[in-house]
Amino acid sequence: MASTNASTGSPQLINTRFLIISDTHNSQLASGENVYWSASSHPVPFREPLPKADVLLHCGDLTMIGLMDEYQKTLDMLMDCDADLKLVIAGNHDISLDEKYYRRRGKLMHAQWGHDENLPALAKEMWTGERARIAGVIYLEEGTHTFTLKSGAKLRVYASPYQPEFCDWAFPYERNEDRFNRLRSVVPGAVSIVENPVPDFPAVDVMMTHGPPLHILDKTNRGESVGCEHLLRAARRCKPRIHCFGHIHEAWGAARVLWNPSEELKNDSKTHVAKAEAIQVDYAKMVEERAVFVDVSSESGARPLDFGKETLMVNASIMNLRYKPRHGPWLIDVDLERSSASAADP
Repeated sequence: MASTNASTGSPQLINTRFLIISDTHNSQLASGENVYWSASSHPVPFREPLPKADVLLHCGDLTMIGLMDEYQKTLDMLMDCDADLKLVIAGNHDISLDEKYYRRRGKLMHAQWGHDENLPALAKEMWTGERARIAGVIYLEEGTHTFTLKSGAKLRVYASPYQPEFCDWAFPYERNEDRFNRLRSVVPGAVSIVENPVPDFPAVDVMMTHGPPLHILDKTNRGESVGCEHLLRAARRCKPRIHCFGHIHEAWGAARVLWNPSEELKNDSKTHVAKAEAIQVDYAKMVEERAVFVDVSSESGARPLDFGKETLMVNASIMNLRYKPRHGPWLIDVDLERSSASAADP
């Protein structure tokens, strides 16, 4: 439903529903006998049918190791999801979608399955060709992408599959390398490798990365924060409505982040966030409804998201630390501006 403020001339807003998942690792939606956890009467939340949404976002790790049959399983799963727009990025496990990495490590990583030097081209064609089109999926390379939804809403997405080097898997960069900020925003001691910088506010509605920003839903089971400080700095500049990611399975969750309004911030990464409020999860309700529902739209009747000051951060990893699909998707209602191309629509 659209709303506008005629007295101030502020943009018309459209309530838009996002279904967010990550790190499915070619897992299929549970059905039939597989609905329940083994040796338990509790159903898994990641089961068919998932809730309908305007936009589905998959934040990478589509597979375990980037094999073609794994990609096909994930496409089949995404085909069954009910969403008008389905956007996908790769993750560090999708090794054949990183051609540079695959040339260096593919022969070793795929030794037991049979290395194929043509696999990157075949994988890319699968995700950008006819099979993806039939599944209703759009594969995003790193950079900014703009869509007009059926509702008339404009969606601007920054996407990136890269994360700090992690056990020598795909889409890596070193921790002293900054691939998200233009040179003026690079901290002393960091090396700029930027190719597709994150835009400044208000150019993006959703940041969709595989890895998390530093100190936000990025803690391992050992309590180590392994997110990226440069990504955090970029997110503060960008201030999207939603920043979704995965990668660190055990850090699944969501938080409402209030950004520090100061333009003169120290290099200390902890100064970027003024407040991070964890979203409380009713696990029984999540299992029953197949997702965690969070409403930060202007129609929520509670606390709509203050765009430009707040970002809803979401770690949407479906797999837990043991690679079992125990986590639920996130279902988010948020406002988007009406596209100028559809401004005259009734």
